[in-house]
This record gives sequence, C-alpha cells and structure tokens, in this order.
Amino acid sequence: MLRALGGLRVRLVVAFTLVAVVATVTTGALTFREARTGILQQSQDAVIEDFRHRVNTLVANYRFPPDESDLGSLAADVARGGRSGQWRVLAAYRGASATSDPGDAFEELSPAMREAVRSRRATVFQRVSHDGRAALVVGMPVTFAGAYVTERGASGLEIYLTVPQREEQGYVDALVTAIERATVPALALAVLIALLAARGVLRPVRALRRATRSIAEGRLDTRLRVQGTDELADLSRTFNETAAALEGSVAELRRMEAGARRFAADVSHELRTPLAAMSAVTDVLDEDAAGLDEDTATAVRLISEETTKLAGLVDDLMEISRFDAGAAALHLDEIDLAESVQRTLASRGWLDTVETSLPEPGTLRGRVDPRRLDVVVANLVANALRHGAPPVRLHLHEVDDPRAGRQAVVSVRDAGDGIPDSVLPHVFDRFYKSDSARTRSEGSGLGLAITTENVRLHGGTVRAANHPDGGAVFTVVLPLRPDGAQDAVPHTAKEDRP
Repeated sequence: MLRALGGLRVRLVVAFTLVAVVATVTTGALTFREARTGILQQSQDAVIEDFRHRVNTLVANYRFPPDESDLGSLAADVARGGRSGQWRVLAAYRGASATSDPGDAFEELSPAMREAVRSRRATVFQRVSHDGRAALVVGMPVTFAGAYVTERGASGLEIYLTVPQREEQGYVDALVTAIERATVPALALAVLIALLAARGVLRPVRALRRATRSIAEGRLDTRLRVQGTDELADLSRTFNETAAALEGSVAELRRMEAGARRFAADVSHELRTPLAAMSAVTDVLDEDAAGLDEDTATAVRLISEETTKLAGLVDDLMEISRFDAGAAALHLDEIDLAESVQRTLASRGWLDTVETSLPEPGTLRGRVDPRRLDVVVANLVANALRHGAPPVRLHLHEVDDPRAGRQAVVSVRDAGDGIPDSVLPHVFDRFYKSDSARTRSEGSGLGLAITTENVRLHGGTVRAANHPDGGAVFTVVLPLRPDGAQDAVPHTAKEDRP
C-alpha cells in the first residue's frame, strides 16, 4: 500500500493536480481582484467627479466666512445632488460643522481623514465598512476666490461626503458567485487534463518497465514502439539500441558457448576409442610389470596411472557435456537410500575408511536416480579423502519440510583444515584450484561440478561449509518423490552458465 502511494503514477497525478488547482485558483483570484477593482474604481471616479462639480457650483452662492446655518444649507444643497438621495454630506469650518441630515453623527469619518483633508489641497477618499455596510468617504478642501487664505493654502472650509456602496457590493457579490461557478468546472477540467497528461507521461514508462522485465526474463527480441521526438522517445530509441546490442552479444556468446561444448564433447568422444586401446595395453603391461626391470616397471605403472586419470577426465567431460547440452535425464527408481550408500562405499573399498551413520535398512526409501546418487556420494567422499584428513564421516537422515515434503539429507565431513573463506564460493566451479601455483591435482577438477549438476537434476541443493569443530562438511538435500512421480526428468541447460 505504501509503495503504491509513493509510486511515480501517484506523484505525477498529485503534482499535475496541484499545478492545475493552483493555476485555476490563482487565475480566479486575479480575475476577481481586477474585476472588483474596476467596479469600485468606476463608481469611485463617478462619485468624486460629481461631488467636485456639485461643490464647485454651489459654493460660490454662499458668503465667506460661513456661519453654522450656511454650513447646513451648503451640506443640504450638495446632498441633494446625490443619486437616489443616498449622499450624506458634512460641511465644516474652523471647528463648526453641519450635516445634510440633522442629528447624523457621521461616524464613518475618521480623524486621520480629517487631518489629511486639512493638510492637503487635493481630494481625499477612503473606503470604510461600518456596521457591516461598505461606504465611500470623500473629503475635499474649498478655496474661495479673494477670500482669506491660511498659511497652509486653504480657506479652512471642508466638505465631506459619505456614499453607501450597496449597489457596488451587490456587483462584487455577483462577481464572486460567477467566479465560483466558473472555477468549479474549470478546476474539474484542469484536473482531467492533468490526469490525461500524467497518463501520457506514464504510458511509455510502463511500456519501458514491461520491456525491461521481458528482457530480464530472457526475451531479448523485445523492442519498444517509438512515438514522437521528445525525451521519452529518445529513451525508447536508446532502449531499443541497447536491447539490440545485448541480443547480438548474447547470441555471439551462445554461439561460442555451443561451439565450446561441441568441441569438448567431440574431443572427449574421439579420445574414448584410443583411450580404450591404451587402457587395454596398460592392463597387459601391468600384468607383466613384475617381470620387467625396475625402471621399466616404474614407467609402465606411471603410464597406466596417467591413462586411468585421462580416461576418468574424458568420462567427466562427457558427463558435463551432456548436462550442458540438456541431454541429461533422471531415471527414478524406488530404492533404499541406506543400502545404496552402502553399495557405493563397498564398491570403492571405503567401508573401513569412512565412518557412517545410516538409518535402519528399509526405513528411508524414496524415488531417486540410483546411478546419479552413487556419483554424488562417491564424489563427495572421494573429495573428503583426497583433500581432507581422517576420519571421514558420512551421515544420512530424513527431514520432513512442511513446504517441500520429505527430504533426504546426506552430509560428508572430514577432519582436515577446512576450506579457506576465499575458496568456499568457488568449490563447485569447474577446474577451480585453490592454489594457483598447483597445475595438477589427483582428480579431474570436475567432480564437485558434476555433483552439483546431479543434485540440481533431482531438484535438490548442495552446499559447502566449515564445521565449527574443524574440517569441511558438504551437505546434500534431495527431495524424495512419492510413488508415481515422473521416471525421467530432462535437464535444462542453464542459459547463464559460463
């Protein structure tokens, strides 16, 4: 769930949606501000212009300096020029004042505005809100021709106007409603466009993911369809070029690998006939070695020993080539595993050399390939005898895994120095030598590799480790197939095998 929430799709959709929301809301807010300013500005300019004209026309009809009655009359005359009788006017002169409506407290007029009118010779206006109602307050000083002028340059007569802006507020409220109604569908459209844009970006990304997964599964002929000329199209072209180069390289490696396998198999096959003849000759020479002089007898025994090693190497190469070619198959049979291990040790003369811990005869039975089990046990024991130290112990027992079912476990342990940590990851590699200066060994270098392939063919596992009490221990786990299991299971060659 957390991975889905943090995925690229969600992040893109959220980012596009946020951009769309911010853009839509910002556009609506700016539109509202400009429209509101235009409405109020137009109303304000009209009121101020009308107010100035009215004052300038009427003020010449009054004497100067005016008394309180003159101020009241002037305020009333100016107020009568207002639209729909909404004007409220206050006239003030040197502390005396009168309003167009007797008893009007004129609460909208602030001291700061009165000070601004006294200190300037220009019209001053201010928008205020009183008791929840918006109003425009305008103030202007008046100058009479030939009248006494103060040191500040004004006559001292001040006229103030208050105009309620209910009509303008109605326009603004209607504008807010219209913008809200327009913003909702615009926002929905912006979100839809954002989703479509995110989908357009994610479609090639998803295609690239599927193609990458297909390449990882081995389908190297996978290609992307290139559309457009943007960065994603360039990425698709690069992917196709990389996939084509990879396909070519893998095809060349497979061709070389197949050639190497054929070469090893052909060489091994061609060597078998002369080796068979050489083995027959060395057998005859071994029988007559006792009658030969010492140097000749030594040479004959050396030739016989090396011929035997070469024959074993050829047999191992043939076995490996069958695994690589996918020609190896299991031939399952219901057997007693303890008896099979006993026969393996007895046929090689190891009964007195290897300590065994085996279950009672008939208690551990399963369907395995007897020949391949013999090879597995013989290779592990031979490796322990050759590279370890006595005593060599072999332990066979059964485990019951809840998921894998019945399994047979074979462990072979020696009492030697163990396996160096640098060697452990490579003990099952073909022809691996822990000592780079050692050019020859007693074995072919393929025994553990063949053991691994035989165990894999059974569907089991093999691992090497160092025992806490000293020495190396090799452990093989083989699943025990129930009755009716397939008698022959073909081996699938590994595509990544070097």
